[in-house]
Amino acid sequence: MNPSKRLNLSVQYACNREGLPLRADFVRWARAALVGGGEVTIRLVDADEGQALNNEYRGKDYATNVLSFPYDTEPLVMGDLVICPTVVAREASEQNKPLVAHYAHLVVHGMLHLQGWDHENDADAEAMEDEEKEILAAMGYPDPYAV
Repeated sequence: MNPSKRLNLSVQYACNREGLPLRADFVRWARAALVGGGEVTIRLVDADEGQALNNEYRGKDYATNVLSFPYDTEPLVMGDLVICPTVVAREASEQNKPLVAHYAHLVVHGMLHLQGWDHENDADAEAMEDEEKEILAAMGYPDPYAV
């Protein structure tokens, strides 16, 4: 395989692992959203660590679903995704979404952030959402933005 198309993915379970997706799931979701190659770490954290990181890096004093820490985009995408399963599970329940579909969406969303996508304005948000929907549909997941 061409190294520029290879994904080196590390998954760190820094919280209770019960009921969480397997590494193979994270690899599938991350690879689906990756253009080119990458070296990415996905760290699953408890609410305390998620809140501390969100506060330190974004100035927001609450645990969030996913944080993206891009380090480089060329020649390989390099970065970390931090996912808080407590928040993911709560959101999936509140939004009546299958938990696995919500994880898939957040990994795709985070991977796009690592590649430079953002949603700081309406046009960028619409473009990013369209890309997410296309990637997720290709894997058989429903539109995460459908009401």
